[in-house]
Amino acid sequence: MQVADDRLSVIFAALADPTRRAILARLAEGDATVTEVAEPFAISLPAISRHLKVLENAGLITRARSAQWRSSSLNPEPLREATAWMERYRQFWDTNFDRLDAHLKRMQAQAEQHEQ
Repeated sequence: MQVADDRLSVIFAALADPTRRAILARLAEGDATVTEVAEPFAISLPAISRHLKVLENAGLITRARSAQWRSSSLNPEPLREATAWMERYRQFWDTNFDRLDAHLKRMQAQAEQHEQ
């Protein structure tokens, strides 16, 4: 499997764009048509459609057609995958920050002893 084909790489690439993150935030409030999604943005409907296609290819949204309307829905599972991957690193940094905090407290206590 190539790195570009890796599911997490595709998810993070989709999340890298602020417009797409804003679209996901909008869809977290509920399903929306392309026009509804595009409303707050100063970009064209075709540009919004391209952003939606990237999100759909990453599995972050699903799209359904009903008559002439095409609505998009948030799919939270890929976000769970990305969060689970990042969680391992959060735990790593928490442990290191705890060690750093303990070291700084020891240094501060030693400095206070030398002042007395």
